[in-house]
Amino acid sequence: MIRIVTAGSLHQLKQDAEQARSRAREVQAQADAAWGGHVRELHAVTGRAERAEAATAEVGAILARALEELSAAQQELLLKGIEIRRLQTELKGESLEGRSLTVLLYYGEPHTVYASREDAYADTTTHGAAPGGWVPSGERPAAECEWRCEAFIYSAASNGFRRVHMPVPKLIEGAA
Repeated sequence: MIRIVTAGSLHQLKQDAEQARSRAREVQAQADAAWGGHVRELHAVTGRAERAEAATAEVGAILARALEELSAAQQELLLKGIEIRRLQTELKGESLEGRSLTVLLYYGEPHTVYASREDAYADTTTHGAAPGGWVPSGERPAAECEWRCEAFIYSAASNGFRRVHMPVPKLIEGAA
């Protein structure tokens, strides 16, 4: 088949081809811009995901340490609760009647309270008192003795402790 192409139709075909190329360049530019936007968005989302993952790992580690500390504290609290219940049972089961305490006096002033006289003697040696130098204080006032032990015994009648050895009352002149 033979076709006759005129200069006008050739010119029209060239213009149409140029317009098609121009449109193809515009569409390619738009596609490139869209692709670049998608790539930038992908990088941004990936960065946020990586930061979130790192933060999650850090929070997980902090939470694990907190759970370990909580477990240790709960264990300690449980042991203290057991000890408190044991002591309460011991106190409820025993009468204080007849139990004694020893008060260590330093120049007449209370220094420390002990469960026994031996504990008081042992403690005074840490303060420089001679371990075998204990002698009865007699009727001397407590303020004249460097270290002195006074025994107290529980009295249910007074609901408290009283001295085992009461000092001899001194007569006041003119009193009957």
